[in-house]
Amino acid sequence: MKGVLLILLIVVLAGLAIAAAQRGGKARRQTELDDARADAQRWYERLGGQVMNLTSEEPAARQALADASERYNAAGGQLQTANSVRQFQLARESALEGLTYARAARVAMGLDPGPDLPPLSSAHNTGQITYEREVTVQGHSYKAGPRPGADTPYYYPGGRVEGRPVPSGWYSTPVWRTALGAGAGVLGGMLIFDALFSPEFGDFGGADLAAGDFAGGDFAGGDFAGGDMAAGDLGAGDFTGGDIGGGFSDFSGGDFGGFDF
Repeated sequence: MKGVLLILLIVVLAGLAIAAAQRGGKARRQTELDDARADAQRWYERLGGQVMNLTSEEPAARQALADASERYNAAGGQLQTANSVRQFQLARESALEGLTYARAARVAMGLDPGPDLPPLSSAHNTGQITYEREVTVQGHSYKAGPRPGADTPYYYPGGRVEGRPVPSGWYSTPVWRTALGAGAGVLGGMLIFDALFSPEFGDFGGADLAAGDFAGGDFAGGDFAGGDMAAGDLGAGDFTGGDIGGGFSDFSGGDFGGFDF
């Protein structure tokens, strides 16, 4: 009889311990959810203040503010439907991206950009443009630079387009939007990125690759070093006897022939 009572006591104590652990885990998850919601809401409200209070007729600033407003609406929609930590983190990222655009607008307006923002996860290791460059692709001219201007009114906070790292900076055309890109679709956009950020144009030779735009990032030790360009897409693929090596005269024995590629 005593043995049965002892077993029952052990079962009851184990059940209580399991219930306590479950309550503790649930409380911890709720705390994490509440913290993620509050963090996303904080950045969203800060973005709202910028969107509501900043106006400009300067083209670059106006475009950046339009992009900031679009991210504000996106973050608001995400907050309304979010019910997990990950979803609130995505809303936070949208709000931070909007604040990055608002910060760029302030720069274009000649205002103090304000305090630094947390880095965007989508822009990790994509670098930034440090000086102006211009290229011609398929008969169209494209410019990019570190500062807003009449020829570069479109700001991009940095990110990946079709897996390709694209640095933050100001562009003449929003080529990261695949619906644009000089009407050439994704291929046109990729050719533009290849041209703008190719070592053949001198932008990433020596100092810039070592300590400039892409130091420590995808261009220093990733896609362009020992990766896709060293032995993949360019080393033995598209540019060597492939689509461009033997298919297009501009890249066969021309601009790229005898150089880095």
